Amino acid sequence: MIKFSSSYVFIGLAVLLSACKPNDKTKGTDTARVSSLLEFRYAKLLEYPIDSVGFPRSMSVKTGAINKVPSKDWTSGFFAGNLWLLYQLTGNEAYKQRAQKWTAFIEKEKYNGKTHDMGFKVFCSFGKGLEVEGNQHYKAVILQSAQTLSTRFNAKVGAIRSWDFNSDIWEFPVIIDNMLNLELLFEATKISGDSTYYNMAVKHANTTLKNHFRSDHSTYHVVVYDTITGLPKSKVTHQGFNDQSSWARGQSWAIYGYTLMYRYTKDKAYLAQAEATANFFINHKNLPDDGIPYWDFNDPKIPNAPRDASAATVTASALFELYGFTKNKAYLNYANKVLASLNSEKYILPETVQGPFILDHSTGNWPKNDEIDEPIVYADYYFLEATLRKKAL
Repeated sequence: MIKFSSSYVFIGLAVLLSACKPNDKTKGTDTARVSSLLEFRYAKLLEYPIDSVGFPRSMSVKTGAINKVPSKDWTSGFFAGNLWLLYQLTGNEAYKQRAQKWTAFIEKEKYNGKTHDMGFKVFCSFGKGLEVEGNQHYKAVILQSAQTLSTRFNAKVGAIRSWDFNSDIWEFPVIIDNMLNLELLFEATKISGDSTYYNMAVKHANTTLKNHFRSDHSTYHVVVYDTITGLPKSKVTHQGFNDQSSWARGQSWAIYGYTLMYRYTKDKAYLAQAEATANFFINHKNLPDDGIPYWDFNDPKIPNAPRDASAATVTASALFELYGFTKNKAYLNYANKVLASLNSEKYILPETVQGPFILDHSTGNWPKNDEIDEPIVYADYYFLEATLRKKAL
């Protein structure tokens, strides 16, 4: 692969951005400025010092402090994934080489059975790397990770256990986020030919489909199950405003999760749920005009509530794919709107910020006052993925 010059990368970014903006002289100037800013931000990921125990998760723009986490953290795979995505976007070998190094630091997680987030950690790093270079070792890591993840499956409940904390309150919690970890299981079946992983993913998705959604097609965050009866005991939230509110990123995980379920199974029930929750999201009365949602659709402080760019990027990436299945222009229009909004100086971090992040204004865990209105690594991951999916269209 030939290294592309910075001017080539700039031109490529400009082409992508121009598709999101009206073609006039003023907008052309804006596009050039934003392209230059994006190139600067992408380079910051490449320049970030290699640290096997310090994966960048988020940062404070005010203080410049970077929140670093070990590989066991659920977000550890996204930074390597961002580098793989940047290689796919720019063709610059430097991103690929750095992605390989960061990916290797996550390998030990393939034996970590204390977490359900194997997909986020391993598939967003090793899985993305496998997509790029077909590395046979990456296949082995994915397969071992799927085997480890399968130990958390409860046949009576028909789902994979999410968290181990709060065990005195939550007997068997399943969170909507867990839908995205199913991709790892499907890929393990493709690699090994063993349908066990495929069947486990389907059972988990069916259990979630049955119990997680409200009549308006919004989703609860957490459903707690009784391991004796296999039935739900309670439906609560951990990161939303309250148990009955619609936490924005939770809705995004649902849209993305059931879209990928349809990709692998072609089961129309999954497609219907993805569409129904997408319609709830993009047509919500509290969704701002620029498409970037407040962190929870039911926060009473709206319009003075924090935004969550990460929820927007997850949804936009999902809707580019969902549009491919449905040809519903509403999904394409929303996804394009999100990218147009985010490809601006309002959301892209300025050059004065030195951290290895691209976007500002995401919200991590509002109830704990943690990562509020900050750059967060997974917002960048799904932003880059959405950009590539748009390019593919």
